[in-house]
Order: sequence, then C-alpha cells, then structure tokens
Amino acid sequence: MILDLLQSSYFSIFLIVAFGFMLGRIKVMGLSLDVSAVIFIALAFGHWGVSIPKELGNFGLVLFIFTIGIQAGPGFFHSFRSKGRTLILITLLIVASACLTGIGMKYLFGIDTPSLVGLIAGALTSTPGLAVAIDSTNSPSASIAYGIAYPFGVIGVILFVKLLPKLLKVDLEQEAARLEKERRSHFPELSTCLFRVTNPTIFGHTLQQLNIRAMTGAVISRLKHEDEIIIPSAHTVLNENDIIQAVGSEEALGNLAVMLGTREEGELPLEHTQTIESLLLTKKDMINKQLGDLNLQRNFGCTVTRIRRSGIDLSPSPDLALKFGDKLMVVGEKEGIQSMARLLGNDAKRLSDTDFFPIAMGIVLGVLFGKLNISFGENISFSPGLTGGILMMALFLSAIGKTGPILWSMSGSANQLLRQLGLLLFLAEVGTSAGKNLVSTFQGSGFMLFGVGAAITVIPMLIAALVGKLVFKISLLDLLGTITGGMTSTPGLAAADSMTDSNIPGVAYATVYPIAMVLLILFIQIIAVSL
Repeated sequence: MILDLLQSSYFSIFLIVAFGFMLGRIKVMGLSLDVSAVIFIALAFGHWGVSIPKELGNFGLVLFIFTIGIQAGPGFFHSFRSKGRTLILITLLIVASACLTGIGMKYLFGIDTPSLVGLIAGALTSTPGLAVAIDSTNSPSASIAYGIAYPFGVIGVILFVKLLPKLLKVDLEQEAARLEKERRSHFPELSTCLFRVTNPTIFGHTLQQLNIRAMTGAVISRLKHEDEIIIPSAHTVLNENDIIQAVGSEEALGNLAVMLGTREEGELPLEHTQTIESLLLTKKDMINKQLGDLNLQRNFGCTVTRIRRSGIDLSPSPDLALKFGDKLMVVGEKEGIQSMARLLGNDAKRLSDTDFFPIAMGIVLGVLFGKLNISFGENISFSPGLTGGILMMALFLSAIGKTGPILWSMSGSANQLLRQLGLLLFLAEVGTSAGKNLVSTFQGSGFMLFGVGAAITVIPMLIAALVGKLVFKISLLDLLGTITGGMTSTPGLAAADSMTDSNIPGVAYATVYPIAMVLLILFIQIIAVSL
C-alpha cells in the first residue's frame, strides 16, 4: 500500500515536506538546514523512484519567484541606485570566474567543449544556460554534463549559504538589526516641541505669508492664542506670545526656533472637539497621490503631522506620494477627521485581505514576458525564461504599485504563505528530479566530471565572498543575496531567506539575477563558438 501511495504525487510531496522539516530542525554545531532540508529528502526519494510532476515544480517556482519580486520591488530600484554597481561587479566576477574555472579544467582534464558548457550551466543551475549550450553545440554531451553538475550546483550553494555566516562569525539577526538601524538613520527622527512667538518681525503675519513648512521643514499642528487652542490654517495670524506646537526633525525644529523665537518644553492639550488619530490609507484611488494635492487643511481643517511607512516616520512634505498601507497621524476637529478617514479608506481589514486577480494577472504577464526573444546580432539571442520573466515583471509591477484599479501588492501574511508553499513544491520536484539519475550518472560517467562541476560551483562563491567582504565590504545579507543571484540559484535564495526575516537577500538577489542570467548565456555562447 505504501508503494502505491508513493506513486501518488500529492502524498509524496507532503511526505517529503514532513520528513524535510523533521531533518531541518536537527542542529549540528549550531547549524540547521531549516526548509532547505526538503531538497535532501527529495533527492533520496528521487533515487528510490519517487517522481513529482514537473508542472508542480514549475507552479511552485512561479509562486516563489513572484512573491519574492512583489516584496523586493519597492526597495529594488533604491538598492540598484545605491549598491547596484557593486553588486553587478560581484555578479560579473561570479559568472566570469565560473567560466574561467571551467576553461582551465577543460585543458587540464581534456574535457570536450559540449561537456564543458553543460557543466557550467549545471554548476550554476541555469536551465536557459543549458538550452543555449545544447543549441550552440548540437551535442547530447551538454545535457549529460549538465545532469552531472546540477545536483551539486543545487546542494553546494545551499550548504555554502548555510556555512558562510558561521565561517565569517556573523550573527544574521544582529546584522539585519544593524542594517535596519542604518536604513532608519537616513530618515531623521521626528519629535514634538512648543515655541513661543517672540520674534517681532513675524507679528501679524499669516502662516501662508511666512511659508513655514517650506522654510523650516517643520509642521505646525496646533496654536494657542490667549486661552484658545486652535488647529491653524494657512490664514492663521501669528501674534506676540502665541504658543505653537510643531512636529519635525531636530534640524527643522531648530530652524523654526530661529524664525519664531523661544523654544519650550511641553505639549498643548486638545479641545473637546479636537482629536488626534492615525488613519490608514487603504483606498485605491488615493495611492500615488501627492499629499499637497489633497488640500487636507482647506478641505477638512486637518493637519498631517507625520506619516509612518514600513516602520519609519516620514515628514509630511507636500510632494510626498502616498502608498497603500501608509499610516497618517492627523490632528483636527473630530468631524473633519471622520471625513478624512472616509477619503483615505482607513480600513484595517483591507490590509490583510488578499486579492488574487493581481497575483494571477502578474504571473500571466511574467510568463508572457519570459517568452520574449531578444537578439544581439545573428548568433546571440536572449530570452528571460520563466524565472527571469516573472521576477522582472513582479519587480516592475510592485515598484509602480498601482495601475488603474489594480493594486500590485499583497499582505505580508499572504506573501509568506504563498512563498513557502511555492518553495516547498519547487524543492520537492527539483530534488526528486535530480535524485532520479544521480547514482547511475556517476557510475556511467565517472566522478571526474562531477568534481569539475563542483569546482565550478564552489570557486566562484569563494571568490565572491572574499572580494565582497574584503574589497567592497558589503553586508553579509547583501552578499548572500548577490551570491545566490549570481549563481542563479533559487534554492540558494530559499536557504538565505529561511535564515533571516530581513528581505535584504531577496532584494540583492532580484537586483543581480537577470544580469547573471544574461551574462551566463552570452559567455556560454562565446565559449561554444570559440573553443
């Protein structure tokens, strides 16, 4: 009965996943495989004849890559601008050193060219690379060599990713916390302060005339004139000894002190008709609108004092584009805030809802984009393929955020669930497929090609790790994402992803993966033609 059940793909998948999680929780010298253990169990099942349909693996791959792209998209272009050149140089180093290692091994061991390009494609687990190798050589040796190098190409990257933090003695959680603190430092902390108007040159002037927001960077949230506390508007006149409460960075508050007069401690109370509330932006037609265009003060008598996005407080400048899920801290009359809440949506449930239309349409567009064939001259062409097409489309859609009524995003919980599901399906299929012919391949072709393939896998990662840490001094999280992207290794990214809650490895992977894929295809074609 068990043998019959093992022939059922759904039973086999969940059995592999269950055993994989059991193995993944075992720690040896403080090191565990986590979700990556699924692929090792799948290799054993594949050797014993268990087969998972390729379509299920592709389905899992599509889900995993799309969710990575959707999460990484908002930070992708910032990462590309700030660290792109460094990450691309490391990627070029990875692909070039893999090819040079293969060429050196060719002359050392007398390997024929079709087998060489197959080994390079397998060592970097690149299916588009294999397709190019077969097309360029017209030899079955390329696919045989690919099959020999592929298993260690998968396993080797996972093991390297797992071991690298231990070898470098870096705590990934501490590293993630340090990078998060560094990221926050780019956004000055906002604080609240009182000011007494004592500067005679501004007595009798309106806030509009003084242009305080543009001149200082601070936001005035309320004003006390004699015994009355009001929410100021553009036409509010400043008088001697008025008390003003403002929000801003330390620099902005310092500028405001120079303009107004005496800085004081404390906080102005609110009248019974006034309140402070945090409102969520959940209405689709408000996304990407600039804060200044909404005229909140004139339309609702409300003032936005700060905007919280991804754990960071942003100063509410008029040109700030609003994003789905932004939390606006608003002060004003209760009726005005209620009206403003209706304008913004303020529906917490919308943040956790999952709309499957953008997911399905995004994947469809990614698959279609992956089918495009881009030619560079007569003999060289490039197609993004399934993985590249979906990843690049997800990055693009997530970065633009919204197209008409379609919101290209998903809740964090939905993203994690679909990503984990897709990853498990993908690892189970890849492992059983690689394990099926593992032993017979070694017996038929010997261990020499396997050793060469392993060298092509390991040497580029070692070089990238040394250069990344010693020369470019990039963070380990960026380095893990760059190495897995440069090696075009989705299972490697999965291993890195399971080791930290930070999305930094995913952003780095998404930054370099398309470049690594194009470089590898070009290098394989050059090697096939010239050697």
